[in-house]
Parts: sequence; C-alpha cells; structure tokens
Amino acid sequence: MAILDVVSTKAQRAFFGTVLFQAIVVIVMVAITFGKVEDNFDLTDTQYKTIPCYLALFILAELFEIFMAYDALRLRNVIQLVGILLFHAALLVMAALQVHETRSALVTNPGKNWTQDYLHGDGSGTVWSRVFPFLVVSPVVIGVTWPVMMWFVRELYYEFGWAIFHVVGANPAAKTMYQYYQVIICLLKFDFFAFVGVTMQLLIVVLATSTAEFGLTIAAIPIVLVLLIGCGLAVQREIKWLMTISLILMLAAESYFYKLVRFFEPSSRAQYATVRSTLTTFTIIAFLLLFSTFAIGLRCFADFDKGLLKSKLHEPTFQRRYSSSTHGTAGAKKEEGYGAGAPLGQRVSIE
Repeated sequence: MAILDVVSTKAQRAFFGTVLFQAIVVIVMVAITFGKVEDNFDLTDTQYKTIPCYLALFILAELFEIFMAYDALRLRNVIQLVGILLFHAALLVMAALQVHETRSALVTNPGKNWTQDYLHGDGSGTVWSRVFPFLVVSPVVIGVTWPVMMWFVRELYYEFGWAIFHVVGANPAAKTMYQYYQVIICLLKFDFFAFVGVTMQLLIVVLATSTAEFGLTIAAIPIVLVLLIGCGLAVQREIKWLMTISLILMLAAESYFYKLVRFFEPSSRAQYATVRSTLTTFTIIAFLLLFSTFAIGLRCFADFDKGLLKSKLHEPTFQRRYSSSTHGTAGAKKEEGYGAGAPLGQRVSIE
C-alpha cells in the first residue's frame, strides 16, 4: 500500500509529517553527538559505551515510532495513536535521562575548563560543552512536537470514528471486545520495542561476551519474539491452545526482570553505573507492559468464540475513495469506495 494512500487527508499528513520531522532531527542530533564524542574518546572503554548505546536506542525508537504511526494510520487505529503519544512522552523522559548519563560518562573532573581538562572537564571549551547543545535539542524537539501530535490525534479520532462501526457494527458488546483486541495487539508491538531496548543496552554496555549471562540474554531474544508473534496470532485467530501457552510463557517471562535487582546490588552496582537510570526506566516499563499484556490477554481469551473472529480477520484498512461513479443496471448511481452501499434496486410503482 502506497504511503500517499495511507496519509490521504490533511490531519493524517500533518501527524505523520510531525513524527517524521522530529525523528529526523533527533537522529541527526544524536549522530552529531556520537561523532564529537568518538573523535575524543575510545568508545570501547566501558565508561563511554553509553554513547553508542544512546545512538542505537534513539535510532531504534524513532524508526519504531515512524512504523507505528504508519501502521496506526493504515489500520485507522485510534488506540494505537494514543499509544504513540504515550511512547513519545517516554521518549522525552529517555532523552532527558541521556543528558544526565552522558555527562556522568564524560565529566569526571567538574569545574575545569578546556585549558585545564579538555576531555573530562565541564567548563567552557571542553568536549562536554561542545556536546551539550546537541543533547538538549532532542528533548526540546520531542517536547515541542508532543502537543502538536496530541492535537492531530484529536482530529484523527473524529476522522476514524466510523472505522470500528464498519467492522463490528453497532453492538456495544462487540465494540468493547474489539477495542480490547486492538489494545493487546498494540501492547504486543510496544512489548517488542521495550524488550529489544533492554536487551540492546545489556549487550552493548554491560555484558561481556564471555559470560554466561551474555549467552542467556542472546538466547532469550528468539524465545520472546516467538512468544509475541504467537500471542498475536492466537488472539487474532482465537487459537485457544496457543493463547494458553502464550499467557503461561508471558507470566514466566516476568522473572526475567530479576535483573532490576542487579542494577543496585553492591556486587554489580559499578557495572551498571553509566546506564543505570535509562536501563532501570526501560526495565520497569517493559515489566509493566508485559504485565498489562498478560492481563488484557486474559480478557481477550474470555472473549473467544463470541462472534468476533470475522471482524478480527477483516480489520479496517484504508481504501481510496473514488470520485468517479458508475450507474447500476437499474439506473441508480453506484458509488465506489470505502463504506459505499449497494446499488438501489428498480422502484416498482403501485399506482
């Protein structure tokens, strides 16, 4: 499906354009920051690994947000649009945390200017003073675009209002069940990002390739991906045995967050020093998302075999409205496009 078909209205173009604009600006700022730090520091040093991690996370986050925005517009999914707003707010928090963590990594001799300690000082002319403006741009741009996106989501809410009606009809119970289905599909997508974000930070910054924990973290990646995909298929096609397995594995996966304790244990505290704030935030969010997915999954499981399967398999995707029209055999005008009705039959006079 062509992107121009998806973003066909003014509100859709404005929303997607805002997401795309801020993504480009943020990625450019992060890349400049990375380049300036790389010119002066050895990024293979554990202390400075937070910088490539910062770059990788934001590129992943911005590409993910672009995909989610396109996907939400394609599916006419208001719930996913709201999820994007929450995700954008989380990006703002993450960008602000990265300013602090980058400073912690670079500045080990505060109060010194470039003549006293160019690399590790925080005064005028130092590496930190050159990097700081580019770090600040990211949270500013994300923060400014957030209310703009909220405004356009409000417009899209009214624009997409009939989408669910066309799928499930006017039945309030069916509408509620379908909304829960949309919520869990949306949560599964965010679960994927949160898990990848936590794993990426652990692999880049913390874990040595020779440790058993590194191997376990690598092994968890395909397992979690299979879990998320399996749960999505199960809830869409109402496969009970697969949904049962998915929910059990989801509950078991909560134990993965024992790592949260390790971030603050005296024996391993220093290992996580440069990424503790971001990693802790990511881990808590991932835990809450997975628990929410489990809870909503139980609700969706209870809605199996209640007549929603056909609606799930025929979700509302965009179809271009055609301005041209054709005439039916009975002389009635037949409109083509989304939501068009059937042609009128020939009237029979009783006079």
